[in-house]
Amino acid sequence: MRLLIARKSLWNRRWTALLTLLSLVVSIMLVLGINHVRTQVKDSFNNTLSGTDLIVGARGGSLNLLLYSVFHIGTASHNIRWNTYEELAKHSEVAWLIPIALGDSHKGFRVVATSPDFFAHYAYGQRQTLVFKEGAIFSSVFDVVVGSAVAKKLGYQPGDSLVLAHGLGEVTIAKHRDAPFVVSGILAPTGTPVDNSLYISLAGMQAIHRDWQSGVHIPAASSHGHHGDHGDHGDEPVGENLHAQSLSAILVGLKSRSATFTVQRQVNQYKAEALQAIVPGLALAELWQLMRNVELALHAIALLVVATSLLGMMTSLLTAMNERQREFAILRSLGAGPLYLFLLVVMEVMLLSLLASGIAVALLSGGLWVFQPWIMAEWGLHLSANILSGEQWHYLLYVLLAAALLSLWPAFIACRRALHDGLSMRI
Repeated sequence: MRLLIARKSLWNRRWTALLTLLSLVVSIMLVLGINHVRTQVKDSFNNTLSGTDLIVGARGGSLNLLLYSVFHIGTASHNIRWNTYEELAKHSEVAWLIPIALGDSHKGFRVVATSPDFFAHYAYGQRQTLVFKEGAIFSSVFDVVVGSAVAKKLGYQPGDSLVLAHGLGEVTIAKHRDAPFVVSGILAPTGTPVDNSLYISLAGMQAIHRDWQSGVHIPAASSHGHHGDHGDHGDEPVGENLHAQSLSAILVGLKSRSATFTVQRQVNQYKAEALQAIVPGLALAELWQLMRNVELALHAIALLVVATSLLGMMTSLLTAMNERQREFAILRSLGAGPLYLFLLVVMEVMLLSLLASGIAVALLSGGLWVFQPWIMAEWGLHLSANILSGEQWHYLLYVLLAAALLSLWPAFIACRRALHDGLSMRI
C-alpha cells in the first residue's frame, strides 16, 4: 500500500521527478562508465602480452618502448641493428626471439614486419596463442596476414590484394604500389592490438624498401636491379635473398624466468649498441602509476556529479514539503502515523534511486553492446557490455545508501509538520 501511494505521489509530481531522475541517471552512468572503462582498459592492456620475459629496443623511455612495440602507440626513436638480434639469439638463456620492424601502414592500420616465430610464440591473456580464422601464415615475400578487425572493416579475404603505404597516417602519399601484397591468412579475434594490425615477413619489409632512401622512393635505384616488381620475387620463399637491416624491437622469451634480471642487465650494458631491455609487467605497473592521478581525478569528478544530483534531489524534496502539507494531513487523518509518513518519503527517494540505477545500467550496457564493434575497430579495446562486476555493485550500493541517508532530513520534516498541521492549508 505504501509503495502504491509513493508511486502515485511521484506521478503527481512527475515533471519534477523526471528531472531528478534524469540527473541521477546521468551521474550514475558517469560513475559506472568511468570505472568500467578503467577496469576494462587495464584488463585489455594486461592481457595483450603474456609469456614474454623481456622487450629489447633502442635506449630511451621504457614506456615508449612498451607502447610502440606491443600496443602500436607512438614510434621508435631509433632502430636496432640486425647484428644485435643475431647476437642475442646466441645467448644461452634465450629460448626464442620475435623480431619486430615498424614504419609502414595500410589505411590507418599498423603493418608489423616479423618472423614466423611471432605466430609460434606470441601469447596473450592466459597464455593463449594466435589462431588463424582463415588461411595460414605468410610463406612468400609478398604474403600478408591480416588481423580480425582489419579484415572485418576492410572486407578482406584470403587471396585479396592490397598495397601498403610508407608512414603511419591514415592518409599517406608514399605508397608501395609497385609491390602489392596478397592476403594469406586472417587471424581469429584476440581483443588486443593484434586485431588491428597487418603482419608481413621481414623479407617483405626489406623488399618494398629496396628503392627507398630516407623515406623517399628513388626510382633510379631500379636500374641497379632492385625494382620491386611482384613478378621478380613475389614467389620467393620467406627470407631467401632478403634480410632485414634493422629492427624496431625484439620480444624475448627466456628458458628460465629466474634469469630475467640477469639478461636484462647484460642487454642494458651491451657495448656494441645503446640498448635497453624492459620487463613488460614492470613497465605496465609504471604506466598505471603514472595514470593514478588521472584515475583519481576522474573518480572525484564522477562522485561530485553524483553528490550534486543527490543534493538536488534532496533540495527538490524539501521545496515540495510546503506543497505536500495537505497530502500529508489527509494521510494523517486516514490513520497514517508519523513513522508511515517518514517511510513514505524515504520510499519515494529509494524508488527514484533504484529506477535511475536500473536505467543507467541498461543504457550503459546497451551503448557498449551497440558501439563495441566500432570501439574494437578504432581503438583495439574490447569493452564488455556486462558492466555489473563486483566493484560496480559496490558503487550502486553506495549511491543507494547515500540517497537513503539524504532522504532522512526531508522525511523527518514531513513527519514533524504532519503532527502540527490540520486539513486546511496554511495561508
